[in-house]
Amino acid sequence: MEISHQTQINFECETGNYHTFCPISCVSWLYQKIEDSFFLVIGTKTCGYFLQNAMGVMIFAEPRYAMAELEEGDISAQLNDYSELKRLCLEIKKDRNPGVIFWIGTCTTEIIKMDLEGIAPKLEADIQVPIVVARANGLDYAFTQGEDTVLAAMAHRCPDKSYNKLSPRLVQANNNIVIFGSIADSVARQLEYELKKKGIQVKGWLPSNRYSELPDITSDDYVIGVNPFLSRTATTLMRKRRAKLISAPFPIGPDGTRAWLEKICKVFNVASNDLAIRENTIWSNLEEYVRLLRGKSVFFMGDNLLEISLARFLVRCGMIVYEIGIPYMDKRYQSAELLLLQETCYKMGVRMPKIVEKPDNYNQIDRIKDLKPDLVITGMAHANPLQARGINTKWSVEFTFAQIHGFGNAKEILELITKPLRRNNNLDYINDKNYI
Repeated sequence: MEISHQTQINFECETGNYHTFCPISCVSWLYQKIEDSFFLVIGTKTCGYFLQNAMGVMIFAEPRYAMAELEEGDISAQLNDYSELKRLCLEIKKDRNPGVIFWIGTCTTEIIKMDLEGIAPKLEADIQVPIVVARANGLDYAFTQGEDTVLAAMAHRCPDKSYNKLSPRLVQANNNIVIFGSIADSVARQLEYELKKKGIQVKGWLPSNRYSELPDITSDDYVIGVNPFLSRTATTLMRKRRAKLISAPFPIGPDGTRAWLEKICKVFNVASNDLAIRENTIWSNLEEYVRLLRGKSVFFMGDNLLEISLARFLVRCGMIVYEIGIPYMDKRYQSAELLLLQETCYKMGVRMPKIVEKPDNYNQIDRIKDLKPDLVITGMAHANPLQARGINTKWSVEFTFAQIHGFGNAKEILELITKPLRRNNNLDYINDKNYI
């Protein structure tokens, strides 16, 4: 396919204002995904307030996470970090008996140079519980990178069974694959089923439901991600575990899911002709939603690094994407997704949207005033102010927590996207009525 000049990628970079959640918010979904885990966030009272607000107090539940609050004695190095952390971890072991304890570093542990990586191995040997250190702090660009940091740390702990203990000969690799990215179990089973129909076995997931079930990853294994914010994990798997990364668009929307499956099939030399028919069937089922979006415009302010994938899907739905703001852009990891975005724009006969890395939110507000998009997908900080000015908004964080992967969940994306537009249509209908 020859890409026209109108669909060439146009990257811009601004100064950036990071009105986004802190990456320690990844605890809220990872502690539920990894069932035998306990997350200990090491930070200040501010971190604790954030966690309470972001995840709820949960008075009647006993969630598997806690705060280790740093006080003046910790910050001024008057207290012994090892003894304090040992006391807390022994208490956690006694009360919860976790299969693994995650230490989540914060901005403060970075600033005071707290040697978590140095303390963890010794303490792990003392208390006989695995301790994984992940510095998921606010110095990152987007809150979803917290998961990336945790998974990259877990990748170092995956076993390597490439050599048989009884024989120096290499164990033969099977026709299987390891998938990385935290998604709901029901969605994971859907993707596994699609691959199983092609004769491709999923060797394991990172993260696994239990720490003890981490997949063994060898240099013979292929790995692939399901989310665009996992570039550190991909790099770690390639460099440290010598795994082979499959570069593919992400399974978001029917088009992305088809491309993701096709790329895996191509690697394993498996026929995938029927996937085009499957995709067309899904699009036919979505026509009621697509009809509402066709010809409408959307503006991404940038928040969770899902923007490129969502924009590509919405272009395929017939929307006009004015701008894709994104906090951070790893062009290598998202190269296949960017290419699919180009191809989709060419196919739909529309210009390639401008991609703005680290967007300046004040400049974006000016551009929104000029462009007057039908919908702005934004972080929570800007949603209400824009809504008050008559601009339809959708919280980008909702796409992080919703089930948006695979053929079966394309409807979920469109439910979220069309909700503000459907609400306006309902209000217009009410306003047209004459009430006495």
